[in-house]
Amino acid sequence: MTIQLPDATGRLRTYEPRTDPLAVTAATPFTSRTVFSAAHVVADPYADVSPDAPAAVDWDATLAFRHHLWSHGLGVAEAMDTAQRGMGLDWAGAAELIRRSAAEARSVGGRIACGVGTDQLAAGSLAEVRAAYEEQLAVVEESGAQAILMASRALTAAAKGPEDYLDVYGHLLRQSTEPVILHWLGPMFDPALEGYWGSTDLDAATDVFLDVIAAHPDKVDGIKVSLLDAQREIDLRRRLPDGVRCYTGDDFNYPELIAGDERGFSHALLGIFDPLGPLAAEAVRVLDTGNVAAFRELLDPTVELSRHLFQTPTRFYKTGVVFLAWLAGHQSHFTMVGGLQSARSLPHFAKAYELADGLGLFPDPKLAEERMKNLLSLYGVPQ
Repeated sequence: MTIQLPDATGRLRTYEPRTDPLAVTAATPFTSRTVFSAAHVVADPYADVSPDAPAAVDWDATLAFRHHLWSHGLGVAEAMDTAQRGMGLDWAGAAELIRRSAAEARSVGGRIACGVGTDQLAAGSLAEVRAAYEEQLAVVEESGAQAILMASRALTAAAKGPEDYLDVYGHLLRQSTEPVILHWLGPMFDPALEGYWGSTDLDAATDVFLDVIAAHPDKVDGIKVSLLDAQREIDLRRRLPDGVRCYTGDDFNYPELIAGDERGFSHALLGIFDPLGPLAAEAVRVLDTGNVAAFRELLDPTVELSRHLFQTPTRFYKTGVVFLAWLAGHQSHFTMVGGLQSARSLPHFAKAYELADGLGLFPDPKLAEERMKNLLSLYGVPQ
């Protein structure tokens, strides 16, 4: 088993894949951390749709992947950025995804939280933004899932200052039936979210974010922070009211943030835990025993892959996530809604394959090798 992989300069080199996948123990409930994987959607490769048309989803494969995550003890964060919200999946598709996934979660006792946003609204007034949030919150709550209040492009455009964020979020939290997760997504994931919470000064924005939580601590289960700044997340979680959890969304620094320190730790809600699912679950079960060193030994080596998948432009990390799902056998094709499979280069794919293979992420290394060779042949790379 050898394969010719191109590097960033276009040169080919011989790589020898590993022959054995990572061994994981039986899934048991986590006791020390709450962990969500933000799961991707699987496109229908036979649908005759254009990249800017409503997404055609392969529901069987999409839901089967969620069962894969639940089987390892992970929660599913549904209809989030990883599922291409606003990048191929519109609100109608997201609503159907939420309803279907929530029903599947109930059937197996799986944990699920779902994204609530305003993506049915391109732009509008603050009243229209509130109404869009309310519509989505109702769908999630009716499904029986926990709500994740996501950052809103429309709110960024409509808000005149911090007071508008305080008003909109206060309105939503007062009417939510159960505690929600507040999601702060940085502009590296979505440039349209620059200046969220009413300021481009992150210190000032953090103060507004904390003001929202302080006004409604009984309605906030936790926060998900995706700013790719470990120290800022640590400082923020130390200022949270008692009982409000921090779910790291930092795909660059997650091992140290989940491990924590003498003053606390982060739980996890991560896109990288889509391809890392079984390995991440194994690491958390080790952490449950109190063995932080062994946890870091398992999870630290995955950071190179995560940083590679999430490299600039960060918003295209979904391409690498779906690519690895295809290589791992979780779907039969490498097609994405919105045609996003074209968003990364062949050298990027080659390195992602090598890093994932080195971690033992492929249950069938031979299948992964064959599929990688098929992709290479499409690009004209001889094997």
